[in-house]
This record gives sequence, C-alpha cells and structure tokens, in this order.
Amino acid sequence: MKAMIRMRMGSNDAHYGGNLVDGAKMLQLFGDVATELLIQNDGDEGLFKAYDSVEFLAPVYAGDYIEAVGEIVNVGNSSRKMVFEARKVIVPRTDINESAAEVLENPIVVCKASGTCVVPKDKQRL
Repeated sequence: MKAMIRMRMGSNDAHYGGNLVDGAKMLQLFGDVATELLIQNDGDEGLFKAYDSVEFLAPVYAGDYIEAVGEIVNVGNSSRKMVFEARKVIVPRTDINESAAEVLENPIVVCKASGTCVVPKDKQRL
C-alpha cells in the first residue's frame, strides 16, 4: 500500500537564510502520508510512534515542489512499519524571471525516513 502528497514550499516554510526550508517540514509531510496510509489500511488515523531513521540528503528552498511518498512495509498486530521518501520535483527558475519554474527530469531525493505507527486493535475497522 502506497500514498503520496505533493506540496509547494512557501516563504512561510523558509526558516533560514537563503530561503532554506526547515527539515522538520519533510517530517510533517511524512506524518500526513502516514495518516493516509493508516486510514487506507485500518480505517483509522492511528498514531506515529517513532522514526527509526531520518536522512536529510539535499536542501529544500521556498518555491520548490516536494513530492512525499510512503509505503507500509510490515504489518504487525497494531504496528505498521513504513518507509518514506521526499523528492524535489519542480524548482523555481528566478534566473530566468520571477515566475519561471522547471519540472525536473530527474527528481532530487531530499529526505528518506523509516518509522512505526500504531493503530490500537479496538480502532482497526478494516
């Protein structure tokens, strides 16, 4: 089971010099993807218990479009092991003009993570 969300990073997401977006924004996207996966799998939003690993691999800037994908890779009694990847798929091209943008032929992986979510047995409907 897989899920995906795509969002444009705005100036309100930039927390550092040079319009750099806080890495925690990728974790927020992964949380939203995890919620969708749990709803699809269990009929309940569940709870994110822990990340096992998080790797920030490339910078994200205001104006970038990020595609976050996730997949359930193991289902336990109440636990759901998931893996996530965030990719930069569109970048602004302010070198051309202030509204130019470009779809990347090869998306750039900006973050990878794995974690565990829990859906209590009494909340599982599917």
